[in-house]
Amino acid sequence: MEQELSRPTWSRQIEFTLAGIGCAVGLGNVWRFPYLCYRSGGGAFLVPYLLMLVVLGIPLLYMELTVGQYMRKGPVHALADVCPLLKGVGMASVAISFIMCTYYNVVITWALYYLFSSFQAPLPWQNCNNTWNTPNCTNHAINGSKYSSTASQEFFKYKMLEQTEGVEEAGMVRWELFLLLLLAWMLNYLCIFKGVKSTGKVVYFTALFPYVILFSLLINNVQLPGALDGITFFIVPEWDKLLSVEVWVNSAAQIFNSIGIGFGSLMAMSSYNSFNNNVLKDTLSIAIINSLTSILAGFVIFSAFGYMSHLQGIPVSSLAVDGAGLVYVVYPQAFASMPVAQLWAVMFFFMLLCLGLDSEFAMVEVMVTSLMDGFRQQLMTIFKRKELFVLAICGVGLLLGIPCVMQVGIYIFQLMDHYTAIVSIMFLSFFEVIAICWLYGVNRLSDNLEEMTGKRANIFFRLCWQIVGPLLITVLLIFSIIQFKPARYEDYVFPVWAQGVGWGIALASIIWIPLGALHTLWVLPGSFMQKLKLSITPFALNKISKMPYYERGGEDTYPNLAVISSTIQPPDKPPIQSNL
Repeated sequence: MEQELSRPTWSRQIEFTLAGIGCAVGLGNVWRFPYLCYRSGGGAFLVPYLLMLVVLGIPLLYMELTVGQYMRKGPVHALADVCPLLKGVGMASVAISFIMCTYYNVVITWALYYLFSSFQAPLPWQNCNNTWNTPNCTNHAINGSKYSSTASQEFFKYKMLEQTEGVEEAGMVRWELFLLLLLAWMLNYLCIFKGVKSTGKVVYFTALFPYVILFSLLINNVQLPGALDGITFFIVPEWDKLLSVEVWVNSAAQIFNSIGIGFGSLMAMSSYNSFNNNVLKDTLSIAIINSLTSILAGFVIFSAFGYMSHLQGIPVSSLAVDGAGLVYVVYPQAFASMPVAQLWAVMFFFMLLCLGLDSEFAMVEVMVTSLMDGFRQQLMTIFKRKELFVLAICGVGLLLGIPCVMQVGIYIFQLMDHYTAIVSIMFLSFFEVIAICWLYGVNRLSDNLEEMTGKRANIFFRLCWQIVGPLLITVLLIFSIIQFKPARYEDYVFPVWAQGVGWGIALASIIWIPLGALHTLWVLPGSFMQKLKLSITPFALNKISKMPYYERGGEDTYPNLAVISSTIQPPDKPPIQSNL
């Protein structure tokens, strides 16, 4: 059957918008954004953050959604059509999404552990009278002391993780966490096994319900003593911090990671849109709601910071805060002394579960979409039904996540996160922007938009695509390399061999970019210069019948190419094109 005719679409367009919001709004909004704000002087971070949203986040999201919707394919095949030379960027985005989804589900596993633990009275991290606590445990943090730890720190470290002293000690599998990881993958499977039809229904809940909880938490938190101090720290800028290059680089990186530029998730989801959908409306909805959610989460978290600084009698700027620990150590500590502690704990961790799930199944959907686009016939021969294929993908993800639920798991998690989310994504995004904005070209992109919506991109978007986006990403990439620091967890520095493993994880996604380029030059005909010229010509690979991976005639929206590609498989693919 023809790809165009058989490709499913969202039941209602609002489902794509909600799925896009759910994909972009994730755990990073609740912990990474407040953490970066805190580290960058509170309100000072908001200035470059909002500027980067306008000149980088919105234009690049618009670019990705346009390519996905026009090509009606996942990132692998869409980028192979856009720029054959850099088709490896699409493969790399699938690889990075799959690597991320294996360890991202571990964060959901922790959320489930805390959620089930929150039904106890008193909360297990509320005091130091537990079997796992050490003699150094205190009910309230002692600022600056390395010889004491709070009840919530010890619950995270000694009860849930039972962590070892370093990556050299593997320890045992934490069977409680393994069963919860299995539950997390089962939830994930139930969200996506029917494709966009099931995903479209799930996002009504997973994308909207977190806002109910966020507003409830905000109303509760602002009434706590000291909350105003935390909120003041959040919204009043320390202007001298704006002179730091790191603050600007962090704000751009946060926009990138939060919206999900380069991960392929939103491109894969937009490929299921109707052809004439208004892409700009979806772009603005997803990008603006994502940033507003980060700011709302900032108010929630910083009001809790103010409360904690009031309890401990120290300034907000002196609290000991770190990334993942923000959600699983600092915030649970704040719950412990709130009225009706169990209720707020259950609500908060259920919100984390919802936020994590819709980002997680978006990453798995990238893998499913790309493999189904490329190998539908072969996969259907083996698995018979798409549901069984999705089950197999989830099963592989579960197996790869097992090291993260061992006692050594926190170190493996930190290693994977550092080398995937920080190192790989910058390279990937750089080459994606070069492929689409420069080699495919802003004029072609505008033509595609006009064909779909009747309107070309305005001068602001064309300038951002042509100059501002590539320039900022280049600067970001250079500073990421200059400021690169080896992975560490708290005071533990990873040994050299573990850093090598980390680089191997990073290369598992980046390596597809040069491999894809070499393969394209190998299969194209002519001299080297002719190959090079063809390799930056859109749709060039569709004319080369000796490339089995792309022998999928009738897949393009250009009628004249449909006739060319239909000669590849004449019995199955008559030269009849859809009416898009």
